[in-house]
Parts: sequence; structure tokens; C-alpha cells
Amino acid sequence: MNNIPTVTKNLLIINVLMLLGTFVADGYGINLADYLGLHFVLSDRFNVGQLVTYMFMHAGFTHVFFNMFAVWMFGRILEQVWGPKRFLAYYMICGMGAGLIQEAVTAVRYFTIESGMSPEAVQAVFEQGSKALQSNMNFVDPAMAGLNLVLNSSTVGASGAVYAILLGFGMLFPNQPMFIFPLPFPIKAKYFVIGYALIELYSGLANSAGDNVAHFAHLGGMIFGFLLIMYWRNKNRGNDCYYN
Repeated sequence: MNNIPTVTKNLLIINVLMLLGTFVADGYGINLADYLGLHFVLSDRFNVGQLVTYMFMHAGFTHVFFNMFAVWMFGRILEQVWGPKRFLAYYMICGMGAGLIQEAVTAVRYFTIESGMSPEAVQAVFEQGSKALQSNMNFVDPAMAGLNLVLNSSTVGASGAVYAILLGFGMLFPNQPMFIFPLPFPIKAKYFVIGYALIELYSGLANSAGDNVAHFAHLGGMIFGFLLIMYWRNKNRGNDCYYN
């Protein structure tokens, strides 16, 4: 761990500790993801702080492993290039930006479902939905069940910030060859990033049959990453030697 830059190292440690804390809290009947995960803004369980805390929560070991593996592999390089302050700002801003995009997409889904429901059914979801999900139950009516999931489910994970890191690596080192399983040949980093973005866009639009993945949050992280990098490029034009 000694050769891992400070911010990258601390991100790895914090995320792993938060997962362990989640396991410990579960043993006491406390669902940390419910408190710290990102809820829809209309939910009575939403608070603004969740735009930060959600990116340090994960659904399990596999979830945190792959996210933190990407942070270690690509984040340390960005931190070495940008320095700790800029890298931390990039990570946090893109993670929060991904959360905002997720909120916007959730709002579209919410109002799409809600528009076809009676006011009484909507009120029933607000009054009873949260307790139903806590008991691993949901409404029989498909529209009410769908609205309840949109309203009271939470989003967790650092994936928005991670996708921003991938985007950053692709923009800083576009022609860096990368070996991606199961491809038998290397591809340039810029094509790797474009491919991932297209996959997420397709998966988000197709909704992946309820795969429980926040595809648009991933894209949101990349969008905020692109805007932030372009802002830095324009601000520092003429002395930005590390972009190629």
C-alpha cells in the first residue's frame, strides 16, 4: 500500500471499512444502506447528505471489489498526474453529479408511473410503501409496486465516480493500449471508454429488465467528468502539458 497515492489509498480504505460497518450494523438490525444510500428526493427518507454518503456504500463484497479495483488501477494514475487535491475534487464532484443524474432519471420514471394512477393509489404508496419494502413485501398492483420501488429504493455504490475515472484515463491517455478480457487483442483507451459509455446508454434505455443497476448514474459520472476536464483544459490552456 506504500506506493499507492494518499487519496486513492484512503478511498480504498474508507469504502472497505464502510462495507464492514454495513455488515456489523446488519447484525444489530440496522440497515445502513437505507440511511446512507441515495433515495429519491420525494421520499421521506431522502436527505441532501446522501449525495455524498451513497458513493461510499456498496451492496456486497463483489460490488466494492470491482469498484475499488478500478479506483486502484486507474485512480492512482490520475492522482499522480493531477495531484491529490484535484483528483479528490474530481472524484467527489463526479460522484455527486452521478447522483444528481440518477435523481433526474428517477423523477422521470416516477412521474411517468404516477401519471397513470389515481390520487388514492399514490397516497397509499406514500403512506404504506416504505414499511412494505422494509418487510420484503410490495403492492400487488403493478403500478403501485413500481411506484413504490422508484420512491423508496436506494442507490448505493461508487460506480458513478469510477466511470468518471475511466473517462478521465481515456481522455488523458487516449492511445494507451489496454487488454480487456475476453478480447484477444489490445484496444486503445479512448475506444474502451467509448464502448463502456455506449453499453451503459443502451442498458439504461433498455432498462435491462430491472437489473438493479443505475446505468444513467454511470453515464452521469462520465458526463460530469468530461465537463470538469474540459473546464480545466480551457482554464489552463497553454500550460496543460499532461493532456494528449
